[in-house]
Amino acid sequence: MGTQAFSWLVLAMSVAAEVAGTIALRYADGFSRPLPSLVVGVSYAIAIWLMAIAVRHLEIGMAYAIWAGGGAALIALTGVVWFGESMTPSRAIGVTMIIIGVVVLNLETR
Repeated sequence: MGTQAFSWLVLAMSVAAEVAGTIALRYADGFSRPLPSLVVGVSYAIAIWLMAIAVRHLEIGMAYAIWAGGGAALIALTGVVWFGESMTPSRAIGVTMIIIGVVVLNLETR
């Protein structure tokens, strides 16, 4: 696996860690529950560490756009699927706009 491909894989793992931390945040109950609170802290620390590794070989603006946008879109979809939140038209448009924004930013860097 090449350096570029490895960096993309690490970025994807960083997004997954950030999403896991955000899901755990829901269960941490304002950081009053120790185990979910620990999962939040560890997940976010891993996400930042992996992002630091990924940006060694990826453009930081593009990597952050994918990390932030991908994480936001995944959390919105997780809320709908896992927590039974409604998929309103405005939420669907918002997730679509996030994805379009990330694509446009990636086109700009080429």
